[in-house]
Amino acid sequence: MTSIVPDPNKLIMICTSDIAGQVRGKAIPKSALAARREIGVGWTPTNVFITSFGPIAPSPWGALGDLILRPDLTTQVDLPAGQHGFSESFVLGDILELDGQRWACCLRGQLRHALAQLATEFGLAVSASFEHEFHYSGVTGQPGLGYSLRSFRRQGEFGDRLIKALAAAGLEPDTFMPEYGPGQYEVTVKHQPALRAADEAVILRELTRATARAMGARASFSPIRDPDAVGNGVHVHFSLQTLTGDPATYDPASEHGMAASAGAFAAGVLKYMPDMLALTASAVTSYLRLTPHRWSAAFNNLGKQDREAGLRICPVFDLRPEQIASQYHFEYRAADAAASPYLVLAALINAGLAGLREQLPPPAPTSADLSNWTTTELEQAGIERLPRSLAQALDRLAASSALTDWFGATFMEAFLRHKRCELELMQSLTPEAQCARYNDAY
Repeated sequence: MTSIVPDPNKLIMICTSDIAGQVRGKAIPKSALAARREIGVGWTPTNVFITSFGPIAPSPWGALGDLILRPDLTTQVDLPAGQHGFSESFVLGDILELDGQRWACCLRGQLRHALAQLATEFGLAVSASFEHEFHYSGVTGQPGLGYSLRSFRRQGEFGDRLIKALAAAGLEPDTFMPEYGPGQYEVTVKHQPALRAADEAVILRELTRATARAMGARASFSPIRDPDAVGNGVHVHFSLQTLTGDPATYDPASEHGMAASAGAFAAGVLKYMPDMLALTASAVTSYLRLTPHRWSAAFNNLGKQDREAGLRICPVFDLRPEQIASQYHFEYRAADAAASPYLVLAALINAGLAGLREQLPPPAPTSADLSNWTTTELEQAGIERLPRSLAQALDRLAASSALTDWFGATFMEAFLRHKRCELELMQSLTPEAQCARYNDAY
């Protein structure tokens, strides 16, 4: 019997998830990974300006500067060929300055920083899970088969192979289902501490694409593939915990079940949602989806079991008192896969931190179609229509001193330069052509 000896020169890619929502990096032989654990590989500041469409946004650094991309071996994915129909080997990491300090435009570093502040100032942590929708090209789409067994049957072995790959990579698969749109599916994994949850969101997207490719097809997480079609959201489920892991979101004595800290956190998310929307819905086409009556988010409101709310209180399925606290959580619905998972969570946590610092009162859930409300009614309720285009969202972001304080001027300038370049690349295209470009990119 012949044993298989691992090839020490097999490549593994050290990766980062960037402003474009793309995963980029540099490959090394696996035999060198242990040595690279501390020294990492070289990286270039201007890489952050590479758009999803090729051109590089105007960079203040040009060819100058050097950085370190250091792998975090807890994120390593190493799936050998043969077991899943493809070979996949990569590890996620942090971008650092040469002295080892976090780089302002490292999105994983931004999330780490926000979590550290939440822990230090309020003794709280965040548990999260990302709910991903995508389109799979390996099926013949047919309207009217949303959520159906027929639609599930049509994808064949794809779902089984994807779930096996996710489990082999160390994720805990939760659900896989045919979604409403023709050829649209949804996959979820179980909740994890926030940093790990963002890591797993990156891993899930890449393994979904890899599984589809191995079957001669494509998986696209594009926010929307046609102006009149169903869009793909990324819904972020999250809750607060103590630093020892106890639930900290639920209080049975409060009117809507929100603990005081959770209420302030949620109020902060709602208050700053219009300002931070460009960070969580980052594509030109994101705003075709974020409209009323698309089962997405159009207002910065809190809803209770309302799938058109910007933030909603999710249902609890086990009503035993000892189980409610561990299930009670929120869902942020104004996000998609054009945004890096690290940046989405960093924005949410920074906004929640602001709510805690400002001691904001808990928000009251709405239970109406807000598109029928007048401007005066919305103002009286402290609610506003979210920005209706990426251009509007970027203007709100640029005008927000709070967001600049959270993320720093260096990051803010980089993000705005990058996304305004993206706007210019898209402005001459019809909405249909824009959707086609994003479908290819994501």
